Amino acid sequence: MSQRYSGLVHRLRGAVLGTSGVTEASLRAAVEARAAGLGGRPGVEPGVPAVLSTLVDKVAQQPFRVTDGDVQALRQAGYSEDAIFEITASAALGAGLGRLERGLAALKGAV
Repeated sequence: MSQRYSGLVHRLRGAVLGTSGVTEASLRAAVEARAAGLGGRPGVEPGVPAVLSTLVDKVAQQPFRVTDGDVQALRQAGYSEDAIFEITASAALGAGLGRLERGLAALKGAV
């Protein structure tokens, strides 16, 4: 990661993944890692509960396809609005960071 961005990325990751919330930090980290993998970060994707995979994958790859139905499915599965927000924010963070990392690697000729 470029020195220019590393401090900002660290603060952003800490704000989304390292603070208390209604979801476990480990779940938010797993969601972030899965979305980052879909966004271009190499490595093994950790397990994300199957019920969350559809939303996480959509947010990471085609966020314009997320529908009220996706949110309703998670609400029916027992997730609160706050939990859905935290999961969505973690997925968006991962997708964005995965692309940033991939882009910076390309600029260095490492891709």
